[in-house]
Amino acid sequence: MFAIIHMDDVVRIPPSMMKKSLNETTMEILKEKYESMINPELGYVIMIIDAKTNKVGKLVSGDGATFHKVSFKALTFYPKLQEIVEGEIVEITDFGAFVRIGPTDALLHLSQITDDYLKSDVKQGVIVANQSAKSLKIGSKLRARVTAISLGKGSSMGKIGITCRQPFLGALEWIEEEIKKAKNPAASGQKEKEKEKKGTVPA
Repeated sequence: MFAIIHMDDVVRIPPSMMKKSLNETTMEILKEKYESMINPELGYVIMIIDAKTNKVGKLVSGDGATFHKVSFKALTFYPKLQEIVEGEIVEITDFGAFVRIGPTDALLHLSQITDDYLKSDVKQGVIVANQSAKSLKIGSKLRARVTAISLGKGSSMGKIGITCRQPFLGALEWIEEEIKKAKNPAASGQKEKEKEKKGTVPA
């Protein structure tokens, strides 16, 4: 989920940056330090929104810079286990698809899409179900549940796993179809019977 968090820090302002305004310099330093950072506690830091810098700085012997306390706000994205997210497929691979959620990509493994047998065609950029003929392609929008998160220090990009193997998850058009069936189960059952009749060959 997205969140705005409040943080405190101390910024070092070198002599070369003292020509700019204190607030402008502080924002520049904070952006360079925090933006695009992945942290186990903060998640993905997207951008620094605002900062308030103490005008009274401190000097350290042998260092020509000034050190200022600063309070600031940051926009972050931290997915939670079991959270429902929506995203767009940005890449098809032999083992599944990568789905863009917020500022990062999550892995949707073939085994986590449907119960049907699936075939992945990397060249065509599509995943097709054998029996239901459901398909996913680059650009498909879907809804999924977060099942795995790894934002440790050893993971520079972070790793997120998602699943669609639950009711009302998957491509948005699949979900619309499920809702229609849930609202009118009788009509849905009739359509299935008609399909079975059409596929029956007389003896």
